[in-house]
Amino acid sequence: MSHKITLIPGDGIGPEVTQATVRILEASGVKFDWEPFQVGADAFSKYGEYIPKEALESIERTKVALKGPVTTPVGGGFSSINVALRQKFELYANFRPIRNLPHIPTRYPDVDLIIVRENTEGLYAGLEHEVVPGVVESLKIITEKASTRIAKFAFNYARKNQRKKIHAIHKANIMKLSDGLFLRCCRNVAKDYQEITYGEHIVDNTCMQLVMNPYQYDMLVMENLYGDIISDLCAAFVGGLGFVPSANLGDECAIFEAVHGSAPDIAGKNLANPTALLRSGLLMLRHLGENDASTQIRNALEKVYRHPEKLTRDVGGKSGTSEFAESVIEEMRNNSAAPATA
Repeated sequence: MSHKITLIPGDGIGPEVTQATVRILEASGVKFDWEPFQVGADAFSKYGEYIPKEALESIERTKVALKGPVTTPVGGGFSSINVALRQKFELYANFRPIRNLPHIPTRYPDVDLIIVRENTEGLYAGLEHEVVPGVVESLKIITEKASTRIAKFAFNYARKNQRKKIHAIHKANIMKLSDGLFLRCCRNVAKDYQEITYGEHIVDNTCMQLVMNPYQYDMLVMENLYGDIISDLCAAFVGGLGFVPSANLGDECAIFEAVHGSAPDIAGKNLANPTALLRSGLLMLRHLGENDASTQIRNALEKVYRHPEKLTRDVGGKSGTSEFAESVIEEMRNNSAAPATA
């Protein structure tokens, strides 16, 4: 069986980390039929569209995409490609596991957190207008439908994966209507999952509590903007965004992506670290039911991270992007060739 996957390499370092990730995924023996497409500024210069119609049709057909980083202009230019894709395909759940890798020095070893972020509304709905010159209004949209849906996603995941505790993160002490609605929906859903401990923390206090002791949390569920901020904060526990995977999940489609920037200053120099996109690819494999291949690559990746000289330069190693990929593939071969033990 071959899996049809829409492939969006992105720009900057995107094509390099995507190529490395594809090589490793294919080395697992899983068969892929890739459908590559450009998006963003490069796509606009060629096709007059930031997201070509053919790319959208491909995702509608394959139901799964692997996406490298895409540059988003700050304070102007085109809207975020990431947000546009999430809204187009109702990818309402952003799922980010936060787990350490060997060798990466951090203040907090053995972190195991799951961030679940509502992905389609809140301030990221992008409903802004200028009231009068010098006054801009941005609307935060919270609905019962989306809030209930993301809460059910979080609790269902917790039940299936033996997670014990969920905190809903909010600012309902100030935004009593919008965040108040989000909390009511989470409370209603929690009633059906009595085996899971449910708690609520205000978002600013949560940031402090995370920095003081991230181990007190298991899973966090929250609306869009808080999820964007807290997921990046938690990435720092394991070394930064270059090590954290991300999945955007809906009822029909899923997009797996690196959440770090496109780093145009090192693009084309064989310097980029493909770990974040590779770990996102591992989430994709599990989504496709290829659990053995995901475990095989994860084990090989962790073995490589126990050999600092095989790592990329950003973490003190000597390898380039392609050499790092080859090291992971070599570990996969070594593991498959090892004799079985009783």
